Amino acid sequence: MSEEALPFFVYGTLRSGGHNHASHLTGRCAAIQPAVLEGAALHDGPGFPYAVPDATPGRRIVGELITVRPGAYAGALVSLDRLEGCRADGTGEYVRRRLAVRTDEGEIREAWVYLAGPAAAERLRARPALIASGDWADR
Repeated sequence: MSEEALPFFVYGTLRSGGHNHASHLTGRCAAIQPAVLEGAALHDGPGFPYAVPDATPGRRIVGELITVRPGAYAGALVSLDRLEGCRADGTGEYVRRRLAVRTDEGEIREAWVYLAGPAAAERLRARPALIASGDWADR
């Protein structure tokens, strides 16, 4: 799994104010910006969110682009991969992918995004738990 020091696009409990943000990102952030991931749908796990690629026009996920301080990056990456059950073989609860996101200022940035892993994505496609607004805060 590549470990290029990209910012993270977060859309659920890792957003600022979320309980996992406090545990895994507080004190490690250099910048936090509102951002949107186009071409994906947000599903309720239940209890936690999953991003699933979705080509439906207008489908998007609202979140934040978090830039981690360079000295804290390696630890944040390990911590987030562990939290998300992200496995190097791509079979975990989530998979980490490099995707383009758009900031609220209109800038397109590459970021690490945790998407539903294969089993979770299959389960959600079979029995959708869509959050229509794409915003975890609206669930």
